[in-house]
Amino acid sequence: MHTSKQKITDKNNKCNTKALPEKTSAIPNHQNTEDINIDQLLQALTSQLSNHHNQVEQLKIWRQIIERLESFPHHSRILTAIVEPSSLSIKYANHAFCQLMGMERINEIESKQNIKLNELVSDWEKTELGKIYRLQVLHSVLKELYQIDTANLQFQNYSIISTINCPQNSEPKYIEFWLCCSQQKVQRVGKTVNDFTEINLQSMSTSEQIDWLIQPGNLEILAQQLKLENFQLEGLFLLEGLDVTIQEQKRRLTQLLVEPESLMQREKFQRIDKLMRPLFRADDMILLRNEGEKQLKLFIGSEYLTTSNYPKLYSTKSLEDSPILKTAKDNQIQNIPDLKIHCQTECEQNLYQKGVRSLLLIPLVIKTTCPQESSGLQAVLGIIGLTSKLPNNFYFSDYKHAQELISPLTTAVRQTIQQRFTNIRNIHPAVEWRFLQEAERRSWGLPPETIFFEDVYPLYGICDIRGSSTERNRAIQTDLLTQFCLGLTIVETVCQIKDSAFCQQLRQDLLAYIKSLEEKVSVDSEITARDYLHLHLEIYFDYFVECGDAVKTAVEAYRAACDNEHHSVYQARDRYDQMLHKINYHLQSTWEEWQQQMQEILPHHCDFEATDGIDHMMYVGKSINPKFSQFHLCSLRYEQLRAICDCARTILRLRAESEEITLGVVHLILVQNSTIDIYHNERTERLFDVRGTRDIRYEIVKKRIDKGVDRETKERITQPGMLTVVYSTDEEWQEYQQYFRYLVREGWIEDKFESGWVEPLQGVSGLRFVRAKVLLPEEATSSK
Repeated sequence: MHTSKQKITDKNNKCNTKALPEKTSAIPNHQNTEDINIDQLLQALTSQLSNHHNQVEQLKIWRQIIERLESFPHHSRILTAIVEPSSLSIKYANHAFCQLMGMERINEIESKQNIKLNELVSDWEKTELGKIYRLQVLHSVLKELYQIDTANLQFQNYSIISTINCPQNSEPKYIEFWLCCSQQKVQRVGKTVNDFTEINLQSMSTSEQIDWLIQPGNLEILAQQLKLENFQLEGLFLLEGLDVTIQEQKRRLTQLLVEPESLMQREKFQRIDKLMRPLFRADDMILLRNEGEKQLKLFIGSEYLTTSNYPKLYSTKSLEDSPILKTAKDNQIQNIPDLKIHCQTECEQNLYQKGVRSLLLIPLVIKTTCPQESSGLQAVLGIIGLTSKLPNNFYFSDYKHAQELISPLTTAVRQTIQQRFTNIRNIHPAVEWRFLQEAERRSWGLPPETIFFEDVYPLYGICDIRGSSTERNRAIQTDLLTQFCLGLTIVETVCQIKDSAFCQQLRQDLLAYIKSLEEKVSVDSEITARDYLHLHLEIYFDYFVECGDAVKTAVEAYRAACDNEHHSVYQARDRYDQMLHKINYHLQSTWEEWQQQMQEILPHHCDFEATDGIDHMMYVGKSINPKFSQFHLCSLRYEQLRAICDCARTILRLRAESEEITLGVVHLILVQNSTIDIYHNERTERLFDVRGTRDIRYEIVKKRIDKGVDRETKERITQPGMLTVVYSTDEEWQEYQQYFRYLVREGWIEDKFESGWVEPLQGVSGLRFVRAKVLLPEEATSSK
């Protein structure tokens, strides 16, 4: 390693420096120069060379400079190490590098020649530091063996950020490393011609090589394909590093905060908490979120992540004398050095009781363009707080970090408020715009407004599976009787082998239970019967199997029949479930195809549910879509009728093709020509509720009309394979009479209609109905 001599000149000294005399009697003659006292030497020079006072003074100045330079490496933040490339042995390391790696003095490296870089870093090959080492070897290979001009590949500027677990710190350190190998030589070991398994650089022209190498990711691919054992490296690597832990923590924190997931998702909250605490040397993190109505909700990080404690609400009135409220109003980061002194309100007292002594508060405020809406807390989204069990824990540097994080923290809380509002459930695209509009308002700190749509027309329809409950009970009864009979077989077999009075009583109990099941199955029979068998029969199986082969065979037959996820006989119920699923699947598929076509007529809200059949609730009007007109209403009503007729055809075809489908499906549409008002009630799970007594009547009819009966014949107004329309006024029938003519013309229904009055329902009377048989396409052709 060669060092160049530099000529040092003193620009402030105009005198020429002359050579010192060869002999000075006052200078001690020591063979060991380390024992020479520099101060004594300078004093002797001053006394003997009185004519050279300026030069001696200059020596004193240089001496001071050298002493200071010698002390600088111990205070430098740059990590430096010289590494032998083949073995990765560290030949030299400065004080900062040794301190990071847990070595007290640089002498440790000088005295131990076997300390290796890859042994200091765990999982060397998988770390970023291992990757940059491979890249630098690649640099030498390309330059020395392939004669590729690597100047434009920027190897010298390539840096990585690696995580180092420092022995002196509980938290890992993030270090940015550079590796320089400009003085390194490389030779190939053996006769390997192509060093890369998939890329043949030698077959490329120079321009093709450069074009390929500068493509993103290609250098990393080549570096990973290098077989390091095929090369002999000579020279030294210069490894330099810089501790960028704080910058990297803030970068990762910012990236995490601006991600779209809600801040209150526990996994994300935990990751944010994990980054925030070491950055501010804090013990915990809190969030005071603006809930509107002059209330703030307090989330304490450790409690939110580990317990089910519900966050506490504080009114702004209770925080009037609190520095927390002052932080929000002044929009200024505030450092509370000791809560023992500043403990004026219930909120601070609660925090103090939990062990909090110092507090750093970061306000998250949105600037509003409406002056009348910017008073008080309306523009405050929330307050982030860092807490410590120590007083006076936060400093000016923490204030600076907090200032840089205000923007991403505000973004995170805004997104949380938006998602808390818009992720209530899957909102239909036709009304989503209004929810997003309100979410945007609230994210700017404005008070909440109720979402409502006025003067909308309701279009309700249902395809109900007739007799599904009865069929379900029949399936339950069949399975339970089968299982009880298998159990009875076991007990009777035991009785034949063992003369047991207790076993005889078990047999009598099973016979009595079987008789009750044959007579009637109630709602809870499915659970109670299974529990009975478990407690009064199955617990004896271990003993029963020892009574003989016949009993063992009977027990195995019982267990085989119950070997499923339900742990019971489930054959009849499984057939029922499959039939129900098949009907619902085909009904839903048919309806969804028609719904797409109806949305093309005019976007509207459609709420859809599938249980024992399907039902839909459509709302259409100007408040939902300003383009709405009477033509759109008529078109959608007629399209709704055609869609229901097609659903009926789907079931008719399904029953004709499959003997498994034994249940019928009835189809009904409820007409109302007057508009209603709907609004989003945040206190219920439903997306929309109706507003006003007039509108509630429509909801009552919806819930009860499928059980409606003819006032004269007392039979159900809905019949399988028929379309039923329920209405109230002559005007409504006049409109739908026109639609029925169109349906007959298109071959959807017969031209014979049945009509009548609906038996008054509880709280509702005056309803009428019309129904017609739905035709399959081939039936419609023959009738024409």
